[in-house]
Amino acid sequence: MVGMSTQGTPDGREIAQIVTLAERPDLMDVFWDMESPWPEFMKHDPIGNMYYDSLERFTEHVLVCLDEDGTMVAKAHSVPFPLAGGTLPDDGWDGVIRRAMQAEATGEPATHVSAIEISVRPDLQGRGLSGRILHALRDNAARLGFRELLAPVRPNGKEDPDEPMARYAFRTRDDGLPVDPWLRVHVRAGARIDRVAPRSMVIPGTLEEWRGWTGLPFDRTGTVAVPGALAPVLCDAEHGTAVYVEPNVWVRHRTGA
Repeated sequence: MVGMSTQGTPDGREIAQIVTLAERPDLMDVFWDMESPWPEFMKHDPIGNMYYDSLERFTEHVLVCLDEDGTMVAKAHSVPFPLAGGTLPDDGWDGVIRRAMQAEATGEPATHVSAIEISVRPDLQGRGLSGRILHALRDNAARLGFRELLAPVRPNGKEDPDEPMARYAFRTRDDGLPVDPWLRVHVRAGARIDRVAPRSMVIPGTLEEWRGWTGLPFDRTGTVAVPGALAPVLCDAEHGTAVYVEPNVWVRHRTGA
């Protein structure tokens, strides 16, 4: 068991247990039942989908949070990956997944571990559970011998897609904490903001696919502001394609391992 929490939730239910999928492989049967909070277009990252389709390879790094009845109320993903040198890569989220899957296939040892997603059941969001789950991910990384938990954070408080991430990521409030709520959770948990990953997630598609994902026309070449996107989507109407390149923000958590 990774950790234990007794934080109450609005409907009286509690996170009573946090386990890995390796400890409870039977939970795989209900693992995908919880609604994803991501915008529809983000569910079509080809690298991310490759990871989710191969989840059984990384069960020691996947946490499931259960209430007193044994019902899943949250989950968290991380992956171990090899990285030479100390500079965190520009390709962020996609990059750590790609490196993790390549290493798992070839037997190359991992040198780092990165968080890639924390999901809380929609009716329990906004109650501080993400911070507690983040601590559990860090504890799990320490248990597995990693000195740091890295994370290519998606600062979903960013409302202006045209604002450069390099500017937004380092904006702070009067108390010195980041203006972005999710970056603030990480910093309060002890993380240090490292750098921007400028091409952290790349989602290509045909114009027809993008219309289906967003309900927008995608009929003119240029940039398109898509609700939920942190940067503009680049539309090439003449060639029938569009691509989204999302910047994320690298943070580092020391685990004490």
